[in-house]
Amino acid sequence: MGRDNWRPERIRHSPWGALALAMLTGLALMRNGADLSPGPPQPVAATSVGHQKVAPGAPVAGQAVKPLAYAPVARVGIPSIGVDAPVVDVNLDANGWIETPPPQDPNLAGWYQNGIAPGQLGTSVIVGHVDNQAGPAVFYGLGSLKKGNRVEVTRSDDRIAVFEVYGVEVFSKNDFPGARVYGDTGQAELRVITCGGGYTKANGYDGNVVAFARLVETR
Repeated sequence: MGRDNWRPERIRHSPWGALALAMLTGLALMRNGADLSPGPPQPVAATSVGHQKVAPGAPVAGQAVKPLAYAPVARVGIPSIGVDAPVVDVNLDANGWIETPPPQDPNLAGWYQNGIAPGQLGTSVIVGHVDNQAGPAVFYGLGSLKKGNRVEVTRSDDRIAVFEVYGVEVFSKNDFPGARVYGDTGQAELRVITCGGGYTKANGYDGNVVAFARLVETR
C-alpha cells in the first residue's frame, strides 16, 4: 500500500483507520539490535481477549464510569509491571507517519495527540518501546499483564483516569486488526501497545503486544 494513504489529510478525516495502518508499519517500535534473553514476556491464553467469551474488542461487563473531557496526557503508571513514565505527545512526521517516543530514553511513552484523550469517550492509545540497544524499555513487561491489572493515566488537568485490563494479545504486524484494536466500543477505553512476538536482527519484532483496558475510575 502506498505512502499516500498515510498523508495528514487522510489522518484528519479518519484518524483511527490511519492509526491502524501506521501501527502496522510506521509504529513498529523495533528492538534495533538489543540482545536480550529470553526476551520480553508474551501474552498467555488466559489473558487474551480472543479466548474470552466476548465479542472482539468489547469490554467486559461492569458499571459505566462517566467519561472525562479532553485533556492531554502527562504520565502513565502500570503498578503491576513497575511502569511510572512521563508521556510525550506523538504526532505525524513530514511524510505522514505516526512518530514514536525517542528510543534513547527507555522510560518514555507516547500518546497520539490527534486522537482520543485517555478518560474521554472513545478509544485512546499509548505506545512505547519494549527495549532499545541498552536493554529493556518502558513497556518491556506489557505482555505479562493479566485481567484486572490497572493502568493509571495522569492528565494535564490533574485528573487521573484509571483503566482495568480485560485482555492482552499479540498480533502479527502483517495482519494487524486495526478495526478491532482501535474501534469505538461506546465506552472510554485505552490500548497500550508495544512490540512483541518473534524477533530477528534482520527484521526486528514481527508483532505488537496490545493491552485492552476500560475506564473504571476517575479521580
